[in-house]
Amino acid sequence: MTHLLPHDVRPTEFDALLPAMLADLEELVSVESPSADLAAVAAGAARVAQLGARALGAEPEVLLHEGCTHLRWRLGAGPRRVLLLCHQDTVWPLGTLAELPWSVTDGVVRGPGCFDMKAGIVLAFTVLARLRAAGHDLDGVTVLVTGDEEIGSPTSADLIRAEAAGCAAVLVLEASADGGALKTGRKGASMYDLLVTGRAAHAGLEPEKGVSSTVELAHQVLAIADLADPAQGTTVTPTVLTSGTTTNTVPATGRLSVDVRALTAAEQQRVDAGMRALTPQVPGAVLQLRGGINRPPLEEAASAGLFALARAVSARLGLPAPAGVTVGGASDGNFTAGIGVPTLDGLGAVGGGAHAVGEHVLADQLPGRAALLAGLVRAVLDGGGLGVPDEEAPGE
Repeated sequence: MTHLLPHDVRPTEFDALLPAMLADLEELVSVESPSADLAAVAAGAARVAQLGARALGAEPEVLLHEGCTHLRWRLGAGPRRVLLLCHQDTVWPLGTLAELPWSVTDGVVRGPGCFDMKAGIVLAFTVLARLRAAGHDLDGVTVLVTGDEEIGSPTSADLIRAEAAGCAAVLVLEASADGGALKTGRKGASMYDLLVTGRAAHAGLEPEKGVSSTVELAHQVLAIADLADPAQGTTVTPTVLTSGTTTNTVPATGRLSVDVRALTAAEQQRVDAGMRALTPQVPGAVLQLRGGINRPPLEEAASAGLFALARAVSARLGLPAPAGVTVGGASDGNFTAGIGVPTLDGLGAVGGGAHAVGEHVLADQLPGRAALLAGLVRAVLDGGGLGVPDEEAPGE
């Protein structure tokens, strides 16, 4: 049984907006925006800016950080209260659209970046435009659309933290987990490169004069893998490995990349300390460690209040109660949770296949996601959003 409040936007109102949402999504998908191509990211941002200006009645601030384009809308002049966090860069290289073209077949939307996460941008604009048209005061809402999330947000991390600071809530429009579940926890991510310097020598004539970077890396791979703790959910994965130049030379240099994921800041720090304590095992070898902690964990405590609110809003609107899950992948929401701001992730599209050829969005789920987002935005603006009033408790 639903108990709608005067400010609620009913899911049926967004049903009527579905064709417009799909048209906007096609516009965004039609401009390819791979993270590593700054010109393509700028072109994608220009298209996002057009849609956002149309929806919000205002042009964005265009923020260039080390050549990467980010967009920001600050609605109203009051203190910042809720941040809608998005990114428009994708993992797909230029030319993918020709191989995986935009399509909508039997309610399934396909196209590079549609699920991760251009549909989330469309949801944000659609919701704010609808609330604005209905006369709702959006003072205190910020929309931030970044251009480098898929490569670890090297130019936007400080911007994200600055925009989130002082907010009552950050709502992350990343794609949902399986079945539309919200992402109430995310592992923190650390990335390292271990460089080994040895000494070259002829492998046939005088190998004893060499210091093998390959042998040193073999020792280090095993030591690094031992830092994992499956019982704590901590993964430490040696990934890309290179060493040497020719088959008849003792290799003088080598390099190992390492991917670390952890559920808690304590585990992330433990592994970081272990990486920094590595010592050479082959006499004469020298180690150099680069990288470190990229994103802190989004621990479930950071999302608990907003998740309870999301379930209350869903119950009131007659929407299915969303599940909450912890996932291994990190997002920009990790940054905001890491500075203590309540953060709820996975509020974007329902579908699947992120980063894969099967990437897709379920069109009929978009109106319900829009209604949920609208309810959350209004709830946060009306009272902070971290408590669940008695009259909104799930199941009533």
